[in-house]
Amino acid sequence: MNSGHTGDSDRANPVPDRTGSEHPGTNELDDDFKASLAGLGRLAMSTMSLPETLSHVAEFAVRAIPGADGAGLALLHPDLPATIVASADFVRVVDDIQNELGQGPSVTAAAEGITVRSGCLDADPQWPEFGPLVRELGVHSVLSLPLTTKSVLLGSMNVYAHRPDAFDDQAAALGELFAVPVAITVQNARALDSAVQLTEQLEKALSTRAVIDQAIGILISKTGCSDVEAYDTLRSIGHTEHEKLAVVAQSMVVEAMKAARTRHRST
Repeated sequence: MNSGHTGDSDRANPVPDRTGSEHPGTNELDDDFKASLAGLGRLAMSTMSLPETLSHVAEFAVRAIPGADGAGLALLHPDLPATIVASADFVRVVDDIQNELGQGPSVTAAAEGITVRSGCLDADPQWPEFGPLVRELGVHSVLSLPLTTKSVLLGSMNVYAHRPDAFDDQAAALGELFAVPVAITVQNARALDSAVQLTEQLEKALSTRAVIDQAIGILISKTGCSDVEAYDTLRSIGHTEHEKLAVVAQSMVVEAMKAARTRHRST
């Protein structure tokens, strides 16, 4: 594990709980961790959108990892910019800075598939441009963990804290444990989102095809042409008017419906 810059290794590194105590009991940490795992399990049965699911994952990460003030997910896509979700506004700002610079713990963790930890970001030589910028936001510690399933690197889970040296070895170990089910949850959520999008595209395609068939029927009834000739006519109109075939067909169907209503009212 790449621990990065963690400050003075001889200095005690207390882990705060959610109420400000620097030494939470083991049972309390276990309860937070178990509750977060249970939350991930419930997400598998939800019908939330991908952004909503990922936002909940980030919130669970804050609870699961001691010392965290905020967390975010940065997911990679071969053809699109990274998808970023955050549990707090300052996390989104920090991750946006990394994307703009092309450097930072999130970038390193996702690119190299390693855990990255730093307790003094403003002086960390790994990211000389990134550190001073996040110091201005009052962010000093980070724990970035790669999200992987088998051989697939999905991105990174990034946990931040305002105080220096916030994440000790225990926090890093819990983070690495938590990153395993998070990666599975993220992969499943993305697969579900892709399936939903494909279904919507198919439904739209079927609807578009139905409108085109209706327009073809209108042209055949008006002119007595064949279905091939009617289709070519629609394409020609679309080319002349610089419109898509479906738009031309929809306009023709709407006009035909208006004309039919007018005739109906006049009889």
